[in-house]
Amino acid sequence: MSLVLLSLVALCWGAASPEPTIQCGSETGPSPEWMAQHALTPGDLRELRVEPVKSNVTTEDYSVLMNVSWVLRADASILLLKATKVCVTSRSKVRSYCCVRCNYTEAFQTQTRPSGGKWAFSYTGFPVEPDTLYFIGAHNIPTANMDGDSPSMSVNFTSPGCLDHVMRYKKRCIEAGSLWDPHITACKKNETTVEVNFTTSPLGNSYMALIKNKSVLGLSYVSEDRLTRTSVGIPVSGESEGAVVQLTPYFQTCGNDCIRRKGAVVLCPQAGVPFPPDNRHTVSVLLKVTELFFPGRSVSGGWLPLLSVALLTATWVLAAGIYLMWRHERMKPSSPTASAPPIKVLVVYPSEICFHHTVCYFTEFLRDHCGSEVILEEWQKKKIAEIGPVQWLTTQNTAVDKVIFLLSNDVNTVCDETCGNSQDLFPLAFNLFCSDLRSQIHLHKYMVVHFREADTKDDYNALRVCPKYRLMKDAAALCRELLRARQHAAGKRAVSPPQ
Repeated sequence: MSLVLLSLVALCWGAASPEPTIQCGSETGPSPEWMAQHALTPGDLRELRVEPVKSNVTTEDYSVLMNVSWVLRADASILLLKATKVCVTSRSKVRSYCCVRCNYTEAFQTQTRPSGGKWAFSYTGFPVEPDTLYFIGAHNIPTANMDGDSPSMSVNFTSPGCLDHVMRYKKRCIEAGSLWDPHITACKKNETTVEVNFTTSPLGNSYMALIKNKSVLGLSYVSEDRLTRTSVGIPVSGESEGAVVQLTPYFQTCGNDCIRRKGAVVLCPQAGVPFPPDNRHTVSVLLKVTELFFPGRSVSGGWLPLLSVALLTATWVLAAGIYLMWRHERMKPSSPTASAPPIKVLVVYPSEICFHHTVCYFTEFLRDHCGSEVILEEWQKKKIAEIGPVQWLTTQNTAVDKVIFLLSNDVNTVCDETCGNSQDLFPLAFNLFCSDLRSQIHLHKYMVVHFREADTKDDYNALRVCPKYRLMKDAAALCRELLRARQHAAGKRAVSPPQ
């Protein structure tokens, strides 16, 4: 009977004392409570956080709002709390200042929630512009008296730029070229000339192409007001191979502040060098692999006839290497390892690498030209869900012949939701590698493939002990190593005693 009575009392108390919520509205001036004298005032906040969130997408713009959340301090002064005021100041070309006052619908009866957690609230409504610094301050009401210390809390927040996967669809960013893909290619024709090819945009009619290494080697201006593929020869005053080509557009809405794009200068192909026989499928795949230099970009049929001479450099080098290996294999006498089964390769990659844009093309290259059976987590989602990611990775790590860590050092890589990455198993795979690193028994099976420079991020410094290959420069060497591992694995199986 006592338990029943206590339960009824608790239910009645809960019905009579609903939990406080907030009702927010604009309040740009000082709060009325500031003009009054208070014997006691509430303390400051315990925690203040800020993050950008997506709002409804319209045909006119893509709205991004600021979510401000705060946690109340669990002390006796919470009984005096009536409201919390949040003010946001932006520091950009046009400064802005706005505040909201969030009134609590009920007086606080306890220092913590009935469930035991701290009181936490949030407000979403301040608009966010790209690449802008914001100062966010919050204080409780009633505020401190005029001659007292006013407790408050503040944080800084810098919004991402127009190439961010959320911000890039804002109207301002689109007008600055966030969705424009110039497909920059550049090659060194001779010691004094670099040829740059790119796709222009109808957003403007003027571009500056600049070649620089440690210093500016040369520049040229291009005038074009329609969507087309254009080419320009730039005189240079120094060694240009490996230099950076920077393309600066001048669009109508952004003037000198438009988004700049970059590419790399490679050697131009030699004239008159043919592709190996029956190479149509090979060239198609190699062109896709070349997109690893430019993640997030596609090679469509309409663009294929307009591919610049620079792009053919990488495809010719890889095609020639594959042809020589194919010819060498055809001339070798038959042996028990000639019909060796494909080598099993597990490819792991961090979340910033787009699956559809890069991993699929790289996988096709490994399968069709390096005799590899490729295993990807994207293709075994159901199995991973059944046994868990750790068990799945452990099983694959034991079963495969090689594990390839696919890395990207392109700071301009943008991977949005169209890439299709479901989860990031890369850290788990790295932890397994570190376990093998301690024993050094299975280190021979690990390889690292880079898109550009072979510099490993600080978070994965341990991978520096692995053999490194850079696409497209080391593509032929990568393929040779996998073929060698395939023959070695087949030889071990051939001499193994029957079970």
